[in-house]
Order: sequence, then C-alpha cells, then structure tokens
Amino acid sequence: MLQSTRFSFYAPVFHGKDVPEEGSIVGYASIINSLKLEIPMPDKIALVCKQNKKYQTNEWYVFPKSYLPDENSELSEIEVLYKHLVFALKYEGVNLLFFSFLVKYYAQAQLSKLVNIEPTGQYSRKIWFLIEWISGKQLQAKKNLAKKSYVYLLDSKLQYCIEGVKSPRHLIINNLPGTKDFCPLVHKTPKLEQYINDNLKDKKNDYLKGIRKDILQRASAFLLLKDSKASFTIEGESPKSKRTARWGKVIGQAGTKDLSKEELIRLQQVVIENIRFVDMGFRKKGGFVGEHDRITGEPLPDHISAKWQDIEQLMDGLLATNKILSENEIDAVISAAIIAFGFVFIHPFEDGNGRIHRYLIHHLLAEKQFAQQGMIFPVSASILDHIADYRKVLESFSLPLLDFIEWKETKDHNIKVLNETSDFYKYFDATKQAEFLYDCVNDTIINIIPYEVSYLTKYDEFKKYLDDGFEMPDKMVALLVRFLEQNEGKISKRARSKEFRQLTDDEIADIEKNYAEIFLEK
Repeated sequence: MLQSTRFSFYAPVFHGKDVPEEGSIVGYASIINSLKLEIPMPDKIALVCKQNKKYQTNEWYVFPKSYLPDENSELSEIEVLYKHLVFALKYEGVNLLFFSFLVKYYAQAQLSKLVNIEPTGQYSRKIWFLIEWISGKQLQAKKNLAKKSYVYLLDSKLQYCIEGVKSPRHLIINNLPGTKDFCPLVHKTPKLEQYINDNLKDKKNDYLKGIRKDILQRASAFLLLKDSKASFTIEGESPKSKRTARWGKVIGQAGTKDLSKEELIRLQQVVIENIRFVDMGFRKKGGFVGEHDRITGEPLPDHISAKWQDIEQLMDGLLATNKILSENEIDAVISAAIIAFGFVFIHPFEDGNGRIHRYLIHHLLAEKQFAQQGMIFPVSASILDHIADYRKVLESFSLPLLDFIEWKETKDHNIKVLNETSDFYKYFDATKQAEFLYDCVNDTIINIIPYEVSYLTKYDEFKKYLDDGFEMPDKMVALLVRFLEQNEGKISKRARSKEFRQLTDDEIADIEKNYAEIFLEK
C-alpha cells in the first residue's frame, strides 16, 4: 500500500522497480503518480532515502534525507507542487513531456499561482518559461525582473544543449536543442561523456591518415555496399544487388543535400522499388509496427506510429530541429540520435521508414563533419551485429507508450488512434538511443573499418604473391580467395579438380601456406 504524503510517498516497489533504499519517491515521478498523469514514468526515478546516501544507478537517483521537498501541512497543493518541481529541475533536468501534460492538468489561474511563488527565483522563471513555451499562452505577468540576471533553461551539467536564445520576458536563455514542435532531450551520462571525451572523430581521422588512398577508396566503396545490404537485412529483406547498390549510392551522398519534406519523399522513392502496393509520401492513415493475429487479423502492435493528422506538424518540427542542431555546437552523434530515432518513432511513411532512419544517421554525421575523408560510416552493419540491442532501444520508447495510446481496429485491420498523442513523439528522452548509437559508432571505428582496411591490405599482398608466381587474372584471384575463406584456408578437392585443375599439389600447398601466413597469422 502507498502511504501518500501529498506528493512524495514511500513504496517498496514502484511501477515494477524494486526501491533500492527505504525512503520517499520525489520529483517528477511523485507528481506523475499523484496526479495520475497519462505518461510513462521517467527512465530514472528520484528517491530521497532515510540515510545520508547519495548515488545513481541505471534506474534511480538516490539522495540524502536532507533533500526531501518540504510538504508542511500548512502548504497548499500548488506550493508543494512547486517544491517538487524545483527539486526535479535542479536534480533531474527538464522533462518536456511532463510539462506538456502538467499544463493540461491545471487551470490557467492555478498555473499563474504556481509561477508567482518565489516570482523572481530562477526555478520559478524556468517553470514560467516552460509553461508558456509549451502552451503558447501567456500567464499573468510576474514582478519586475529588471534586477535579475539571465539563467539558462537547461543545466548543461545534466543535459545536452545549444548556446541558446534570450527570452527577455522570462530572463531565461532558451538553450533547448529543438523547437516546440519537436525537441527530444538527452541526459549526460558517464558513457556518453566518456565517448565525447575520447574524441572518436579525431581518433578516426588520425587512423585513416596512415592508410593508402587507393585502399581507403576501395574500403569506402565496399563499406557503402555493406551498409546498404545490412540496412535491408535489418528490415528482413534480401534485395537484388542492383537495388542494394542504388541505395548504397544514396548513402554515399548523405550530408550533401539539405533535409526537407521533398528530400525525404525522394529517399522513400529510392527505397521502395515497387510502388504498386504502397501509398507513397506521408501517411494518410494510421500506422503501427507489429503482427496481425493469424486467425482474426487483429493488429498486435509493438509500436504505434504518430497519428497521420499530426505528421505534417511533427515533421516540420523535426526539420526545424535538424537545422538548429546542424548550426550549433552540439555533438554529432547526439544530434544524429535525436533526429534519426525521432523520425523512426514518428514513422511518417507507410514503408521505408527504417532505412531512411538509418540514412539520417549518415546524414547528420556527415553534415556535422564527423564522417570525413570519403569514408562512409557503416552504422547499419554495426546495428545488424547488435540487432538485439537495437530492438531493445526501439522498444524502450515504444512499449511504455502502448499503455497510454487508445486505439481501435479499422476495417482493413489497421489501427486508428483515438486520443491525442503528438507530445509523445515531440518530447521523448533520447538518452538510451544516443548511448546505443555511440556504441555502434565506436564499434565501427574500432572494429568494422579497421577490419576492412586490414583485409584489403592483406588481399593486395596475397594478390601480388599470386601475380608474381602464377600470373592469375583478377577474376581467378577473387575466386581463389573466396574458396580459401570458405574452406578454412584449404582448396577443396572439388576446386582442385575443376577451377584450379592446372595447379600442381606443390603449388597448392605453397598457395595455402602463403594464404595462412598473410591472412591468418598476422
């Protein structure tokens, strides 16, 4: 049983999570729970324990008992709410989805009262700005703020932000990395900070400087094709080589064209070869990712896409946010996660969303000059190698929302969303997505690109040996290497009797020996 004390409360288990210390749930989670706001809980819950402990886990912020917001019985609900909001902004950062639902819960008069508690204080002004920014409605003006200084809305120690624009009305510097119509946020975590401090971009450039230009060009061409194939494989498709090469060519052009609705639709036209069964362009009907019941045909969604009526506004917001991220000093991989995962969660097209989502990763990395020197980042290849983690990071957004989206089945076994859901796609927390993407970028730099460069270097050495000793044509060299790779460095009896019947036993033994020395022992 929950023992409610206004907003904060004690519970040994909270929304399926074991509470790590005896204490009180506070901040955003306590308000969401007490007001029964129809949104998912934050990924990390704030807890004030009864002892002098302060630490974080993947699921909890734990604070000493001195941090407990004041819930004096003489305080009104709005005053206690204010105490918890100050705590949340100070220690949990800005949660835009929460504020978007808070402004719908309380009347204008109550919100005006809220922002006039400690009217000139920095947290009061932050709350004031957020309410007006999200709602588009002005509250009753505060006291004269002339003697106060500007404060940043986002705490740069907690969340990634841009330089910002001043709001004279609130004396707030709005450093949100997006617009009212699309603004996912990313929390600073030890993993993300480590990746950024490691400066992977420069490490990658330093590594590539030592590679011969012809090797680099060939590796890049192969990795383009590899990434294209992987992107189709992730979608469960095995396209013809011509289609794969065509999409690889598009990936190679990432970052050269500005993103726009027209450009996204062009990309869909490249991805979808046969348009007879697909309504092209932005959806004009519901959408979901999942299965259908084999007997009844009933939809069984794992992900519910944004309402089609919201797509134009959401995509306008996404494109405007992309422009902001491109023009500001904010990490390239963080930016790519915000835009690419935001796109796939909105799911604006009937088909082709997944591949364009991964193209957008290339686009942001190239546009923000993370990917340079003609070397494409085969991110899809790394994603395919970590497909289970990829599914988890997609589900971390989609599955919690299923409890808050009301829908009904349509006659064609699609779904029609019945409630307002656009804020879910505007204001999600993209921290998990950013961490996953950085893992893939790191894997690409540490493993995938070096492996391909190393392979081509070894291939050239082996080819030179064959050229000098046997004068084999390139086509036969490629065939021989493929046979050796497939048969653990040995030429099979079948190949000896057919394709390489001209070779003697001694020559075959020498070829196998050199292959092992070049490919297997280095």
